[in-house]
Amino acid sequence: MSEVIETHRVWRVGADVDTDALAPGAYMKFGIDEIARHCLQRQRPEFAANVQPGDVVVAGPNFGIGSSREQAPAALVQLGVRAVIAPAFSGLFFRNAFNVGLVLLTCAQAEAMEEGERIAIDPLRGRITRAGGDTLVCEPLPSFLLDMAEAGGLFKLLKQRYSVKER
Repeated sequence: MSEVIETHRVWRVGADVDTDALAPGAYMKFGIDEIARHCLQRQRPEFAANVQPGDVVVAGPNFGIGSSREQAPAALVQLGVRAVIAPAFSGLFFRNAFNVGLVLLTCAQAEAMEEGERIAIDPLRGRITRAGGDTLVCEPLPSFLLDMAEAGGLFKLLKQRYSVKER
């Protein structure tokens, strides 16, 4: 993530959000644009139509449980979500998220954040700064994961690093 301090609007969802809520099975035969239009439609019917680039999702524990579908974090990326912040994530979802360029922050205090508040995130140092100045501590992310997210995912990062230049 860049050194420029950006603020992000919070969208709250509950605990145990599964991958079917993020990428509903009924839409898996379509492309990511259509899948994203139905992201979180059961929990937050207004989410996909109103989320703005740079917004963050704040959840309870066990975000991304369920199947290992890569479309779940990809739908959030498609909608412009900057990061997901939760006390705990499914391991498969965690890996898939960075593979498609989505930042995940593990934060025990995630549920203290309120719907619509503006926050600044510093994933390298593991800090979230709330509008009132309070700081929440998260698990810092290693730079290689941030590099992957900044590049837009694993394949884009590898392409950047190892592309053969034409002569």
